[in-house]
Amino acid sequence: MPGSLGHLTGRFFDVLFSRPLTGREISAVARWLRPDEADLFFAQADADQRHGYHAALVVVAAGGEGATVVRAALLHDVGKRHSRLGVIGRSLASVLIGLRVPLTSRMRAYRDHGEIGASELAAVGCEDLVVDFAREHHGARPPSIDRETWELLQRADQPPKTGSMAGG
Repeated sequence: MPGSLGHLTGRFFDVLFSRPLTGREISAVARWLRPDEADLFFAQADADQRHGYHAALVVVAAGGEGATVVRAALLHDVGKRHSRLGVIGRSLASVLIGLRVPLTSRMRAYRDHGEIGASELAAVGCEDLVVDFAREHHGARPPSIDRETWELLQRADQPPKTGSMAGG
């Protein structure tokens, strides 16, 4: 997990300046997700909702292959909410993960958010693509996800270049 310095820096500012989704954005998310998936999505912090929404927009703009890929983009970080870490805690956790030092239970939950989220998504019946991307999005491409879809979802997971995550 920790990701590149550029990715971490971008995510730090995304989280710091993020705003809640607008009513229009909430309606779009609700149309893309089934009710049980929406419950998981909207249980996330505002910054993680905005990040998932941005990722979904990247997939849609690129002509992603259907609703399953959009849902994978929206839901890939749902496990982060279990860590209950703010922007400073997430930053510290990322540094400590990179240093491979002992972590608090909340920092371990942050580190393991992919596996935690994948388990939740599987429990509500999500497709393998959604579950596998949540589990592996910080790792190597699993054989269950084709290269083109993986590359699209990886691009979608990057911080925006324009500061559009602040929303409003």
